[in-house]
Amino acid sequence: MREERLLERIRSWKKEPNRRSRGEQARMIESIVAHLQRILNTRQGDVPIADDYGVPELTHFLYAYPDSVREIESSIQQAIEKYEPRLSGIKVEFSPQEDDVSCLRFRIDARLATESGNSIMIGIGTIVDTDGKVHLKY
Repeated sequence: MREERLLERIRSWKKEPNRRSRGEQARMIESIVAHLQRILNTRQGDVPIADDYGVPELTHFLYAYPDSVREIESSIQQAIEKYEPRLSGIKVEFSPQEDDVSCLRFRIDARLATESGNSIMIGIGTIVDTDGKVHLKY
């Protein structure tokens, strides 16, 4: 059962003891989005077990905008590639918004392998606000 991380599975089994082990894409995607939210809102150096978990302080990049866009894309992509093994073929692209310059928008596209051996493409919208907080929308 790969659709959820271990602690999520334990909580689910406690809430739903009769649940069968079946791959549910919606549950898997929700789990991935929640995990990405944690990764992208954690600053590198804040987690004692792994200094490179998370992304650098994004507010520093915002001061160098637009020159820093490629660095932010790279930081997000590297963090996802290293800490979210359920995704592959990850691509992060800046999505400029002329009408809203108070935040930066990125699109994360990746392949998700299913239990049946197939893969599906998913796209996740990412917004970095002026405080450096990352919001995801699937």
